[in-house]
Amino acid sequence: MASAFNFARCLQNVRCRNLAISRLSATLSPKRLYSSNVCILSEQDLWHEYNEVKGFCETYASKHDINVNSAMIFANNEMNLSDIQVYGFDYDYTLACYKDALHRLIYDQALENLVGEKKFPAGIKGMPYRPEFGIRGLHFDRRKGVLMKLDTFNSIQMGTVHRGLNQLSDKEVVELYGGTHIPDDHLKPDKDDFHISQLMDLFNIPEMTLLCNVIQYLIDHEIDYDPEYLFNDIRKSVKDVHIFGTMHREVANNVEKYLDADKQVAKLINKLHSSGKNLFLITNSPFWFVDKGMQFLIGPDWTDMFDVIVSNARKPLFFKDQSRPFRFIYPKTGTPAWSRVTKLQKGKIYIEGNVQQFTKMTSWDPSQVLYFGDHVYSDLADPGLKNGWRTGGVIPELADEITICNSVPFKRAVTWLVALQDLIEKHQVHNNAACQAVVQEWLNERQQLRVTTKTLFNPQFGSIFRTYHNPSYFVTRLCRFADVYTSSVCNLLDYSLTHTFYPRRSALPHEISYSALSAISASRKISS
Repeated sequence: MASAFNFARCLQNVRCRNLAISRLSATLSPKRLYSSNVCILSEQDLWHEYNEVKGFCETYASKHDINVNSAMIFANNEMNLSDIQVYGFDYDYTLACYKDALHRLIYDQALENLVGEKKFPAGIKGMPYRPEFGIRGLHFDRRKGVLMKLDTFNSIQMGTVHRGLNQLSDKEVVELYGGTHIPDDHLKPDKDDFHISQLMDLFNIPEMTLLCNVIQYLIDHEIDYDPEYLFNDIRKSVKDVHIFGTMHREVANNVEKYLDADKQVAKLINKLHSSGKNLFLITNSPFWFVDKGMQFLIGPDWTDMFDVIVSNARKPLFFKDQSRPFRFIYPKTGTPAWSRVTKLQKGKIYIEGNVQQFTKMTSWDPSQVLYFGDHVYSDLADPGLKNGWRTGGVIPELADEITICNSVPFKRAVTWLVALQDLIEKHQVHNNAACQAVVQEWLNERQQLRVTTKTLFNPQFGSIFRTYHNPSYFVTRLCRFADVYTSSVCNLLDYSLTHTFYPRRSALPHEISYSALSAISASRKISS
């Protein structure tokens, strides 16, 4: 997505046939492009410039053949793999990637729990399952009963606020919240006024769908409900699917149905192991469940390649709570031994534990550890911020988002959106009524373009990475806690183990966009 926005930025202030050269000189100019000392222009002048810029943008976007490789690893922080001697992995959605059938399974089992255990109306079973309804990283307000997406500034993205399956209008949102900003204390679990929960896990997708379906059913049938109680009941029903093992048993008994048969996982683990790297696995899932999946992905002797295997780790408590010691379990029975664990041995299976003991018993230098996981908080935040590990975020949705960003409809929409916004900023200084009316028309068109770019990703909530133009709350945390991120951990196979990942130098608002200059130069060659 960044690539599309970057090349779009190169087209700002394009005004004539030699548009790219004009933009280059403007970029390098130390003066602001917009000031109060402006020429008096007519309505016709504005529309003439509008048509010239739009025509160029459409031509440029349709011919622009520079695409982002969805199998790349993207860097937030510089990292040299030569420094990495230890590779660690989460299991679910990191080494093991699931088919859509898993979300349907979780939805159905949680629905049965709601009706059977919580005595919810049986009619909710008639609500259709909507696998494409929600996206990761949304927030649910437990007091107001709405699901929504926030940006990096805690601002609500208008057009994404839903009560049940119904989108609230902008006016309703402003009336509900007295604006569009969410106070930080409402979002942090350690604050007294915390009541807006973020749904960060891929396992939360079926939970969102169930939540909105149930609310919609209760609204349609005029059944009164307290959204906080409702949220807690649904969350518990989903958790029980994991805690009581019903989901695990079904998946373990039908691995081929639920797990992607990715042969690249075995290649990656073999590559790292044969290169003399230390490997470890830390997962919240039970060992018997992980063992079924890993045998399917790697083979029956998969444990031979891992120096340390920790199941039932209780992340994020594994990285926070220093009081819970490791316990050794007997793999065939899953029964924990009573003896104290004083060292972590290859070939043995451990449960629980904590990162302090892990570091002490392995004697691995934290700065030489790279840990991959899919959960921004449970897998990435504490290992990097508190323990000094390097971290890699695995975001399976990234591949589809990049495919959309590489499409001509998206490039056309976002290129014109950025250029149009630049025209609006430039010509808002004109005071005559005719020019102001033109600018207002442009503002209306800008809003429609924003809706278009959102809908290309998801009609209800848009991209998981952006809220119109701002970064989303989700991606801000991802970039803060992950040194690198990618769509699949197996993308590491495309890189040498001595490769250095360099973050892109993005221009701050007050800086020259040096990264744009090469793109502008390319534009000159294309136009000539």
